[in-house]
Amino acid sequence: MQRLISRTAMGLAVAALAVGGLATTAQAAPADPANHGDPTLTDVYVWATDVNLRQQPTTDSPRLAVRSQWWADAVCQTQGQMVHDPAVGSNSWWTAVQEFAGSDIAWVNNLYIRGGEKIAGVRDC
Repeated sequence: MQRLISRTAMGLAVAALAVGGLATTAQAAPADPANHGDPTLTDVYVWATDVNLRQQPTTDSPRLAVRSQWWADAVCQTQGQMVHDPAVGSNSWWTAVQEFAGSDIAWVNNLYIRGGEKIAGVRDC
């Protein structure tokens, strides 16, 4: 009986580690949306959490929404207010994004979009 309890406990511990590892992997590498939005627009990934979506490409502009680790359609990009985040760096490029299902346009600083300073494949506004 002691051996059965020991094996059961070991099995549960291994299962818990495996499930935890899968959850971590899913967050670290989000699935590619395979262009689930407008096929004429470039899909972009907002990799950070609690990112402000603004009415204009400046932090002084009203916040329209907040998103975390989110895929969107990129409409275009332009230079706006320089944003500095000590953990990430600085960037003056902003991308106009919208929900895949369609929504109002909102601006996200490119610091928080996977792809670098100026996002390849996204046209200039």
